[in-house]
Amino acid sequence: MGMSLKDLFVDTVHTLWAHKLRTLLTMFGITWGVVSITLMTGAGEGLKVGQEKVAASFGKNLLILFGGRTSMQAGGTRAGRSIRFQADDHARIAPYCPSCEHIMPELGRNLTVQSSHNSATLMVTGAFPAFADIRSIDVAQGRFYSQADCDEGRAVAFLGSDARKQLFGDRNALGQTVSINGKPYKVIGVMLPKEQDSSYDGEDIRKVFIPFPRMLGDFPNPPPALPTHVDRLLVAARSFDDHLACKRELRLSLARIYDCDPNDENALYIWDTIENTKAFNQLSQGMKYFLGAVGIATLLIGGIGVMNVMLVAVRERTREIGLRKAVGATSGSILFQFVVETMFVVAISGGTGLLVAYGLCSFVNSFPMPQFFAGLIPAWEFSVLSLVLLGAIALLSGLYPATRAALIDPIEALRHEAGG
Repeated sequence: MGMSLKDLFVDTVHTLWAHKLRTLLTMFGITWGVVSITLMTGAGEGLKVGQEKVAASFGKNLLILFGGRTSMQAGGTRAGRSIRFQADDHARIAPYCPSCEHIMPELGRNLTVQSSHNSATLMVTGAFPAFADIRSIDVAQGRFYSQADCDEGRAVAFLGSDARKQLFGDRNALGQTVSINGKPYKVIGVMLPKEQDSSYDGEDIRKVFIPFPRMLGDFPNPPPALPTHVDRLLVAARSFDDHLACKRELRLSLARIYDCDPNDENALYIWDTIENTKAFNQLSQGMKYFLGAVGIATLLIGGIGVMNVMLVAVRERTREIGLRKAVGATSGSILFQFVVETMFVVAISGGTGLLVAYGLCSFVNSFPMPQFFAGLIPAWEFSVLSLVLLGAIALLSGLYPATRAALIDPIEALRHEAGG
């Protein structure tokens, strides 16, 4: 006996309403499963993105080289020699390091910086313009120093956000003059605040940045260092995948200059922030998989609940199935109605689960997040997957006993009493 879509819909609503508790239990199981998997995977992704942001705030594909002391004999020279990088080392090794995009010296010293309003002892650091990019120094006002500033030896300064606040308070710093150890520098820019989880000489927000030639000329390292000695070399690999080749090229080229063994890590110490990023990524991926596994376990528990409710539901309706068959309904039409009822429940409860989950994510994300956590970042793929999985569990749980009930003789079905 055929049934129009309207009649089918009305009949489905009536049937579900007649068994409100059972329907609500099924819907709760599906809703809870969708919410749990969305929140769990969202937390894992938030942790991963948060760690990536913190790592990127320190530097992009960054290697930091420090001169040390040789621990191995090489080229007839003794072990224990001190290695100090020179101001022109970056230019000498660049042709031999094709996998490295930027190589630059950096020189930093704690100096007295004075404005017309206040004075402070701050880290003053000199490098080249690409420093802003590879060390993630973003501009809030004005500009970072340029190559022209370096070439022409201009006395210009770019202030970290906290350094500006300390020197000028709430006043405008652009265009003002600061005195660095008695030498006047014009402020050309202010840095955008950033969070930083690691450092080799202090937080960037508390620094003053000036062009390298001015730093080397005005504030070189004090004796016994030579005036041309620099603290370290900053290197950016061309890409994440090039960093091992870049690292190898740096060791080989510097070993030639300083007549040391390229494998002597005490002589040429490299702080590999890319390796740190990889370790962070592995940790956050592990957390993401763990939270995903917990979410799937919760999902399966919800699925078992849905399955139990559906099995009981079909058993209770054996007499109803017999009655429908007695008045002419086919086995196919009975099964189709069960499918429609199940899909109706899955659609409403799944939709509710998605709304609740994404609403909770938005609510949580409206609060300030800790440094390593970017908030709940739900992945719709997992949400849809959980909905499909629970829908399949619900459908199969109802379909198997419904098929058996639809195939039995109507007389036997009508004799069947719930629970008997």
